[in-house]
Amino acid sequence: MALPLLSYTPTSFNTRVAGYEVPGDEQPIIYTAENMPSGSEWDTLIWAAYRQIFSEHQILKYNRQTFLESQLKFGQITVRDFIRGLATSAPFLERNFQTNNNYRFVEMCVQRILGRDVYSEREKIAWSIVVVNKGVRGFIDELLDSDEYLDNFGYDTVPYQRRRVLPQRNEGETPFNLKTPRYDAYHRNQLGFPQMIWQTSVRRFVPQEKQPKAGDPRNFLNMAKQVTPSVNTVTRVSVGSINIATMVPYRKS
Repeated sequence: MALPLLSYTPTSFNTRVAGYEVPGDEQPIIYTAENMPSGSEWDTLIWAAYRQIFSEHQILKYNRQTFLESQLKFGQITVRDFIRGLATSAPFLERNFQTNNNYRFVEMCVQRILGRDVYSEREKIAWSIVVVNKGVRGFIDELLDSDEYLDNFGYDTVPYQRRRVLPQRNEGETPFNLKTPRYDAYHRNQLGFPQMIWQTSVRRFVPQEKQPKAGDPRNFLNMAKQVTPSVNTVTRVSVGSINIATMVPYRKS
């Protein structure tokens, strides 16, 4: 039986309200295949999809999915299927899933696929549970099949950052597709996936209900381990050094 998605709420209900910003350079460009683009327009749309999912840092020649590109241009798959193929491709998982913990990977996928930031830590936990139960591909399918994705992007629109929320400082927020942490083996160990800590002694915590009670044989075993027996030194005696005459008592008849 599949577990239902853990419930979560946005930090502010205003985050679900459509913005009324003044049009400008900060507004996203919408790429859609509704009007059957031409050859060059297909290339522009595909480039936008790569930039949204892979980010600017990871758009490399050997990361291209040429088979998916061909299927999209010939109408065999939709833009949503193309996004699904990019997000589940081996290069994307290698450079984003394997180099991050589940929480950070969830945050990145929500930002790039749903086009918004995560509402709270509870939403990260909720989607991380989906990753554990259904795997990475199941998690990507849940995002793409959600009502939120279909209502905002449908089948033919490339996802984009729907709203740029400005922080308190007089600076713009970094675009989602530029947030790409890439940790090497050393930093992955430091962040705990997995973390290896070498100590002089191994410390283990035993809950109180699992500690041995009076009369438990384990108490005797622990006591026996703490006993350090003393070693008696044995003097070696050779046969040649023994004087038999002095050792045998003399008896008179």
